[in-house]
Amino acid sequence: MEISKKAKLEKLGWKIGTTSEFLNLTPSEDQYIELKLALSKSVQKKRLEMKITQVKLADILKSSQSRIAKIESGDKSVSIDLIINSYFALGATIQDIAKILYELPKDQKDSKHKDKKNPSKLLPV
Repeated sequence: MEISKKAKLEKLGWKIGTTSEFLNLTPSEDQYIELKLALSKSVQKKRLEMKITQVKLADILKSSQSRIAKIESGDKSVSIDLIINSYFALGATIQDIAKILYELPKDQKDSKHKDKKNPSKLLPV
């Protein structure tokens, strides 16, 4: 966000913060979300690299295309187990999972879990 825009908004009573701050997430909740989103995006990236459709992946997993879409978006109804099983079905290895874990933010203040369109979330005071 541009500094001038941020200053104007703060002057009007808005507070700039992260999604974690807005939702009042604990550090463990924030880390869980980071992990789930990283795994979900890795499934999508691997599927696209392999040039297969969500329908084809659904066939492999004996699931539905809509379920694959939920897996790739990190939908709250999808378990981490299902995400990891989907990733392995695409040929990923434990080393691939380890790399994802290694690349996660090390603590909450380094978290990337912010508003997708705007890295600074506007919070009314």
